[in-house]
Amino acid sequence: MSVIAVLGAGSWGTTLAVHLAGAGHEARLWGNHRADLAALERDRENRKFLPGIGLPASVKVEPELGRTLDGAAFTLFVVPSQAVREVAGKVAASGPRSLAVCASKGLELGSLERLSVVLRQTLGEEPVVLTGPSHAEEVSRGIPTTVVAAAADEERAKAVQVLCSTRNLRVYTNTDVAGCEYGAALKNVIAIAAGVCDGLGFGDNTKGALLTRGLAEIARLGVALGGRRETFFGLAGMGDLIATAMSRHSRNRHVGERVGRGEPLEQVLGNMVMVAEGVNTARAARELGRAHGVELPITEQVCAMLFEGRRPAEALQALMARDLRSES
Repeated sequence: MSVIAVLGAGSWGTTLAVHLAGAGHEARLWGNHRADLAALERDRENRKFLPGIGLPASVKVEPELGRTLDGAAFTLFVVPSQAVREVAGKVAASGPRSLAVCASKGLELGSLERLSVVLRQTLGEEPVVLTGPSHAEEVSRGIPTTVVAAAADEERAKAVQVLCSTRNLRVYTNTDVAGCEYGAALKNVIAIAAGVCDGLGFGDNTKGALLTRGLAEIARLGVALGGRRETFFGLAGMGDLIATAMSRHSRNRHVGERVGRGEPLEQVLGNMVMVAEGVNTARAARELGRAHGVELPITEQVCAMLFEGRRPAEALQALMARDLRSES
C-alpha cells in the first residue's frame, strides 16, 4: 500500500482518490476550499462535483497541505490549469517531495506553457503526465477506461502505470510528453466547436467533419510545438477528442452547445460549477498558432464566438467558405 496525495477535490481529483483507495492505497484528498472539504468529510461524498459516489474509508480528507504531503509516495496535481503554478509553489515550499503526477489538462495563460513545464519550473523535477479519455463520472463508477502515463523517463511512467492500473482502468505509457499534453489540452477547444454544432441543431455529417479537421488542426500545432505526429492519433489525441466532443458529461461540449443556442459566454460560465478548460485553452492556442505561423481555422472561429461576439452561424460559414484545397 502506498500513500497518495491528491491535490484538487473536484470531480476528477475525487475520482482518482476513490479509484486509488479501491486499488488498496491510502489517498489523502486536499483542496483549496475548506468549506468544500468540510462538506466532503461530513457527507463522505462529493455532492458538489461527484454526487452519488461514496468515499471509502481509505480516502482521508485533509485540509492541511503539509499533512497531505507527509510520507506520500506520489503527489497528484488535479487542480484547474490556472491554479497549477500556485499550488505547486506551496508544495515546493513544504520540503521533501514525492513523485509528481500532472493529472490536470490545459495550458497556462500568459506563459502559454504546458502544465508539466509549469510543474518542472516550480518543483525542479519532471512530473509524469496522466491523461486520456477519462470522464470522472464514468471512471468513478468502474466503467472500463484507458489512459496514458507520459514521461521522458519511461521508468517513472511505468511507476504511475502500475500505481493506477486496475481491472477497470488500463494505463499505457508514452515518452512523448509534449504530444500527450497538447493533444489533451487542444481537444477541449474542438469540443467547444462540437457543442456549437449541437446547439445549432446540426447532425452527424457536420460533427464527423469537424472532429476530423479538428484532429488535423491539433496535430498541426502539436507537431510544430515538439510533439510526435503519431501521438495525436492515440488515446491522448483522437481518443480524448472523441470522448470529449461526443459526451453528455463534457463541460466543454456543454459550453459550446449553449453558445450555439445564442447564450453569451459570461452567462454560460456563470451557471457552471466546474471549470471548462477549453475556454482559456482557446486563447492560448490562438496565441501559439499565430506565434508559430500555424493555421488554426477552427480555433480562430471558436475564439471569435467566445470573445468577439461572432454569431455561431457566421463562424460556420467562415469555415465553409475557406479556399478550396487538398485534404492533405
